Amino acid sequence: MTALALNTDVGEGFGVWGPADEGELLDQVTAANVACGFHAGDPDILRRTCEASTARGVAIGAQVSYRDLAGFGRRFIDVPPATLVNELLYQMGALEVFARLAGGRVGYVKAHGALYNAAARHTGHAAAIVEAVALYDRALPLLCQPRTAVWERAVAAGVRPLAEGFIDRGYTDEGLLVPRSAPGALITDPAEAAERALRMAESGTVVSVSGGVVRIAPDGGELAALCVHSDTPGAAGLAAAVREALASGGVAVGPPGAAADRVGVRP
Repeated sequence: MTALALNTDVGEGFGVWGPADEGELLDQVTAANVACGFHAGDPDILRRTCEASTARGVAIGAQVSYRDLAGFGRRFIDVPPATLVNELLYQMGALEVFARLAGGRVGYVKAHGALYNAAARHTGHAAAIVEAVALYDRALPLLCQPRTAVWERAVAAGVRPLAEGFIDRGYTDEGLLVPRSAPGALITDPAEAAERALRMAESGTVVSVSGGVVRIAPDGGELAALCVHSDTPGAAGLAAAVREALASGGVAVGPPGAAADRVGVRP
């Protein structure tokens, strides 16, 4: 079985706010979605997070967002698509500098929060994400959900989408994420998270909050990445439990690039 990426959101502080040491979580994952300054992160944090990631052999990904520090990027911003393209490029470029100084580089892109969720249906913002990736480096994988606007536009544009599942988030019957304000939005029990992760890896399915079995892998392909959010209570413990469960199930883990053949898509 090809390696599955285990990713987490890191560098989500600003100034004196936020975690000073995310080493325990970085020790468990293979990919770090680094906040690029628009929803969280500042130059000191970007540099420190890139150094901590590369020291562990963890891949660096640009976690791009709406310009929304006050709302932590979890509010929809009706920014014109052309402006959004430039804002995403700005964020990727900022992270690339610090990634290179740490001896690495930006290896993939993933939208954060409200932008990630909006791009499932908002065609303008989905297209903006894909255009920004294509302009920056068409070879970079884009982590997103299958059968969404951003996935379809990535395939059409020749950008490689990688399908991911969320270990610590509840799903609707449509295979999308339950709003954080709704019941069942967060999974915090390590045993439940581990069971969900292994099911996602093996069958590409998840049990929705209403009890239905939903396919979240792409048609004709498999999931390429699993995500645990760093601000989910007990995130490091969740990631450790997932890592152990995957190993017990014979599922190898690696950087997102190593999972590129699992998506069922050939741009």
